[in-house]
Amino acid sequence: MTVFMLAATIGIPSLMVYLQHKWASFRLLFNILGVIAAILFSTIAATSITNIILEDAVFMTTIHAVFLNPIFLITGAYLGLYLIYRLIIQTIDDRDKPSYL
Repeated sequence: MTVFMLAATIGIPSLMVYLQHKWASFRLLFNILGVIAAILFSTIAATSITNIILEDAVFMTTIHAVFLNPIFLITGAYLGLYLIYRLIIQTIDDRDKPSYL
């Protein structure tokens, strides 16, 4: 399972880079999905924390209930892959720029 997750962590962002170079519309799609995922992820996290504080149920296990939310998990996974994708794009762009050191 660890090998699969490592391969997916490398393979999916690489595929995203390829697709956005091949078709520019994918770049816009990936960015829009990134914004939506960030909004959903942060809203779910903030709502969970607010509910815990309002209910005065500050226990270690209470906050971990957020990990049972599939939307939280999916958006978090996409944000992780999207971050790696953006780092690859930034690295490619920096490599193509001349160094002025």
